[in-house]
Amino acid sequence: MAESAGSPDRQAVPDRQAVLDYALGLGFDLVGIVALDKHPSDLETAAVGHLQTWLAQGYQADMDWMSNPKRQDVRQVLPGARSLICVALNYYTPHHHSEDSSHGKISRYAWGRDYHRILQKRLKPLAEWITATGHGARYYADTGPVQDKAWAQQAGLGWVAKNGNVITRQYGSWVFLGELVTTLALTPDTPHTAHCGTCTRCLEACPTGAITQPYVVDANRCIAYHTIENRAETLPDAIAPHLNNWVAGCDICQDVCPWNQRFAQPTTVDDFQPYPENLAPKLTDLATLSEAEWDHRFRASALRRIKPAMWRRNAQTAQTSAQQNRPC
Repeated sequence: MAESAGSPDRQAVPDRQAVLDYALGLGFDLVGIVALDKHPSDLETAAVGHLQTWLAQGYQADMDWMSNPKRQDVRQVLPGARSLICVALNYYTPHHHSEDSSHGKISRYAWGRDYHRILQKRLKPLAEWITATGHGARYYADTGPVQDKAWAQQAGLGWVAKNGNVITRQYGSWVFLGELVTTLALTPDTPHTAHCGTCTRCLEACPTGAITQPYVVDANRCIAYHTIENRAETLPDAIAPHLNNWVAGCDICQDVCPWNQRFAQPTTVDDFQPYPENLAPKLTDLATLSEAEWDHRFRASALRRIKPAMWRRNAQTAQTSAQQNRPC
């Protein structure tokens, strides 16, 4: 997250096409714009209502930051905000999770270098370029109170799917999202329409029933939440037997999505290529992971969010679950 003041040597104010070209030139795969200087759109109003209902049901579990009031009005993060620039970066690599019961599974998004760093490295120069024109800018890469998926749909990047992810026609849902709020007025894009249709594969595939209904995900039942965010000493009884060796996140609802099977294509970002130890980590290694090993193994990785004790818990639970589910 960053905010910059205007420069006394102002550059020419960029128009919509200049912003799109500049962002694409920085390496983003998709760019779209939302106008914030008008009354909230029907999509924005619906997204806020959806969030409020979700919070009222307690589906955020212990993620208290989801209730930040600014998440319900992005204009609060930057006074005078007039536009929101949404960006996406494809991270898909054509590798597969190991089905060896002695190996753990790590969600595809975390196989390579920390995506926060990669997005911020591109968002920062975009913000500096805009502030050099005398306009304010503030950016986020999954780091602030922004409904990134709802805004991505309004910016025309893709649509919010029944599993809560954004699906793009170019890359499926294998994308990282970023946002830049600015006081610069820009012509907006047309919101994307939804294309999940009658498909319910993600709901049917979730082993814990975390997708309680289309477009509603209960974190209390989500394997990804419990392996990454849950700091408790043990995992809930309703989750532990269904880990299926997932120790960091879960890709089940994305792997079964027909749009992903159709649209996924390899990323051009070398930093997203998997670190070898993240593709098929041995559960025995993770089950005894020390502080020093954790620090060395997960440097410059989004997986540092999972602390050593959590890795040990996840791996040990996966081992127990695999033994209990092993055919006699």
